Amino acid sequence: ELKEIVFIIQSQSNSFHSKRAEDLKRDILKQAADLGKELPTVLLIHEMDGHEGAWTILPLMRDFSVTYGRNSSWIFFCEEDTRIQVVKLLETLGRFDGSKEWFLGKALYDEESTIIHHYAFAENPTVFKFPDFAAGWALSIPLVNKLAKKLKSEPLKSDFTIDLKHEIALYIWQKGEGPHLTPVPEFCTDDVNSYKVDHCATTFSNFLPLCGEPVKKEDVFVAVKTCRKFHGDRIPVVKQTWEREAALIEYYSDYTDISIPTIDLGVPNTDRGHCGKTFAILERFLNHSSPRTPWLVIVDDDTLISIFRLRKLLSCYDPNEPVFLGERYGYGLGTGGYSYITGGGGMVFSRIAVQKLLASKCRCYSMDAPDDMVLGMCFSGLGIPITHSPLFHQARPMDYPKGYLSHQIPVSFHKHWNIDPVKVYFTWLAPSTEESLNGKKVGYNREDL
Repeated sequence: ELKEIVFIIQSQSNSFHSKRAEDLKRDILKQAADLGKELPTVLLIHEMDGHEGAWTILPLMRDFSVTYGRNSSWIFFCEEDTRIQVVKLLETLGRFDGSKEWFLGKALYDEESTIIHHYAFAENPTVFKFPDFAAGWALSIPLVNKLAKKLKSEPLKSDFTIDLKHEIALYIWQKGEGPHLTPVPEFCTDDVNSYKVDHCATTFSNFLPLCGEPVKKEDVFVAVKTCRKFHGDRIPVVKQTWEREAALIEYYSDYTDISIPTIDLGVPNTDRGHCGKTFAILERFLNHSSPRTPWLVIVDDDTLISIFRLRKLLSCYDPNEPVFLGERYGYGLGTGGYSYITGGGGMVFSRIAVQKLLASKCRCYSMDAPDDMVLGMCFSGLGIPITHSPLFHQARPMDYPKGYLSHQIPVSFHKHWNIDPVKVYFTWLAPSTEESLNGKKVGYNREDL
């Protein structure tokens, strides 16, 4: 029965995202009403009180078990851009015995072991399957109850959340004591207009969001963090690839080199962390750039980014709101903790967010503290939510499953390690003529990367 499914939308409080999640909720309830069925429960994760870490889902299991453990059969999770055919979803879930423990989804796997999964299953990473959240994924209530019980007796370790879909699958699998992911072919990530989707219960709107005209080139200030030892190898890559897409760009270093040119902020380079340098960049943006520049992007010198696509993406955000955007990681979210934007994929700030941050007393606890984590802690303390976009990437294309990248138009990748960064940029990030014209997805030959 439809009323036995609880829908959980992985929503965010930023106005652009909450509206998309509300639209999806309305669509699910309308489909249910049109069927003449009793309405299911549809919940938005960002509205679940008291959980900074609600987006990591496991901290919610006990609540789910208490509230829905008796009268429901399934909890179905999806993204705000997942599209659901309710009738087909009912049919699909109906094939499984809801009194047993099921973990259902569209299976992803690593082709080679990767740093973002702590090199798990290094001998053969393809054996471990984890769900593509974009297609939706489901837990049967007996499994939810089991997880809730386990979480009661063994609270979550206060650790990093890096790739949630992989970490949840590992937690459920319990080194073989719990179920593996069961792949469900009706959970799809093809675009809703694709000819392939006739059998699908879910699809995914997999294009770059664009809300009106792209943000003007002059409205994005780009700050590149570098240091003297990388002037010779990393900066030339930026110059050969994405620098030309930026109207306003400055390179911040521990050494002035007029050939680049770099600006010495008077902050000595640290081997890690760079908190002092980042806060100096934030101060400079507020006090020295044009007060009309609404957006700041801070990247590393080995970040590969499409400013062209970023300008499209930013058209969906209100620069009058405090926006802090990028790829979201978490620290200690099982026990309080905070979310943060991981720096390598690029950190995007609205000017208002920078103003609020610097008006507070929150600063680096040491010059080499991890800048991205300190920023996460500060914004969390200010009650300014972090906005996640999966189009920013902390690692290289080869570090992500092919099936996952296939429904994205990426904005950034990070690291030059064991790759040709110029080739990666031109394969994955360079604006093609077709894309420049109509913004639709185009086919690249990415197989050789």
